[in-house]
Amino acid sequence: MNRLERVQATFVKKNVPQFEIGDTVRVHVKVMEGEKERIQVFEGAVIGRKGGRNAETFTVRKSSFGVWVERIFPVHSPVVERVDVVRQGRVRRAKLYYLRTKKGKMARVAEREYLAEGKIKQDSAPAASAADEVPAGA
Repeated sequence: MNRLERVQATFVKKNVPQFEIGDTVRVHVKVMEGEKERIQVFEGAVIGRKGGRNAETFTVRKSSFGVWVERIFPVHSPVVERVDVVRQGRVRRAKLYYLRTKKGKMARVAEREYLAEGKIKQDSAPAASAADEVPAGA
């Protein structure tokens, strides 16, 4: 391990938040105002992740008073207090930059639904076979 890797290893957080692309997250950010420090919450959909090790970042997009706002957060930054997953999104892309061109309901991400075992929920119940049905006169 060279010097650069050792320095990078010291900045990596131990408890990295677990979230994926398309998830709606609530990011708690430390903000300095003069000499006071407060926590500001930024809630929106994760539209991308990039980088690796301690240089990993994620982009969150939200609507604020009718204007879409995107903010990039470093995963391992001491400014990011914590990241809470509000809901999990079902997407088939690694980057959701196409949401920038969508408006209204088209800019939403579908929600992922899970069963207790951790498997994806089926949309409909399995169809009954002919052998399972009992005739009414029998």
